[in-house]
Amino acid sequence: MAIQPAKHPASYRDPAGFIFSQDGTIYRQVNQVFQTDFDLFINSGCYQALVDKGLILAHREVDLQLPTDSNRYKTLKPELVGFISYPSEWPFDMLKDAALLTLRLMKEAIAFGLILKDATPYNIQWHEGALRFIDSLSFERYDPSQPWDAYRQFCESFLGPLLLNHYGKLPSAKAFLAYPDGVPVSVTAGILPWRSRFSFHTYLHIHLQNKLTKNATVGTGQAGNFSKQKLLNLVSSLESLVSSLRLPKQATTWSGYYDEASTRNDYLARKLAMVREWIGLLSGNLSCIDFGANEGEFSCIASEANLETVAVDFDPLCVNRLYQASKAGFRKKILPLVIDLSNPTPGTGLDNREHQSFSNRGKFDIALALALIHHLAIGKNIPLERSAAFFARFTKYLVIEFVPKSDEKIRLMLSGRKDIYTTYSQENFESAFAEHFETLRSADIAGSGRILYLMARKEADIPAANI
Repeated sequence: MAIQPAKHPASYRDPAGFIFSQDGTIYRQVNQVFQTDFDLFINSGCYQALVDKGLILAHREVDLQLPTDSNRYKTLKPELVGFISYPSEWPFDMLKDAALLTLRLMKEAIAFGLILKDATPYNIQWHEGALRFIDSLSFERYDPSQPWDAYRQFCESFLGPLLLNHYGKLPSAKAFLAYPDGVPVSVTAGILPWRSRFSFHTYLHIHLQNKLTKNATVGTGQAGNFSKQKLLNLVSSLESLVSSLRLPKQATTWSGYYDEASTRNDYLARKLAMVREWIGLLSGNLSCIDFGANEGEFSCIASEANLETVAVDFDPLCVNRLYQASKAGFRKKILPLVIDLSNPTPGTGLDNREHQSFSNRGKFDIALALALIHHLAIGKNIPLERSAAFFARFTKYLVIEFVPKSDEKIRLMLSGRKDIYTTYSQENFESAFAEHFETLRSADIAGSGRILYLMARKEADIPAANI
């Protein structure tokens, strides 16, 4: 029996159309009110040009209509994105590249007589190793008598968070937790340091815009004469500013982790070899999530095994470095995200369903949790039982490392504080995880005292061969 079509809870704002699902497949309906603009987008050659350049998600038309909706003009079946992420989880350079992609799309569209009617990072996703624009209904006919309606949205959704991060005031990912629809220009102008006014483009797009808004002046919103050249100048100004922004130079506790780990005899080399071997035991079209990925050394093993891999870590600097490597092709098929496992992304938006929580989005075949459990148990006071249940929500197979209390790293964590972690032991670890997982393999890592486990969730369909 077919499952009844269901509109996506996040797809309700745009009268041009909406997203819906049927039998687990995602579709996009184009409403009749958007027929003229959509036909121009397709027939002008703009859509195909953007697909050919790898800038937009491809789709194909299908003959499918919701039985209760008579507004349909066309139904599209877009390419499937493996894992949906949100700007509150993106590293700095990922948001920066999404901004530059949006501006490039504006320039490309103008050449075909079109314009972007909105400029939000929620229209962009990581797909097949690159950022792609996913909303086919964002392109409308360009009217030279009208300003760019999405200009302010671009400044709030892209420029504000990037500038706040550039000047060291607020990580861009955290900005979206406070302001999911973008940081208001007035807030950005109030937080930025005085010296930011000496940047011509920053003054123009943030401080001057804020001043004009306070004076009830529309600024760039005046109708009557907004020629193509004026529009291109505006886009080029934004492009110049975004391109100049950089993540502040800094070091974090974990930014040199692999350099330090490589000095511990052959611990790192042996762990890499074991993880590579155990991932190789599992075959098929699999997905992987690397919890506590740092700069992605082990995520790379999964991606080299042709696994679609999501790598998460709470350290934005490490995740940003991984993004740069992934974008350059050195870490292929890896989506790096800034996630604090003790406080993962919540459900947000209307009824808390518009944007799903991280836990509700994540279902993977394999999870890596290496040199992590002691940070959750001792660093965050999370009971082993809670961690085991958390991992069981995400994965069928789990490669996890247990670090004993005698380990130097735990001794450093406990220095200067009371040891209240009397239940943290290998025996209690194995008992807690046995509630949800069966241990398939375990081994000491190069005499370090650290133990690596390959586990399978008890209800998972475990192939008997090779393991």
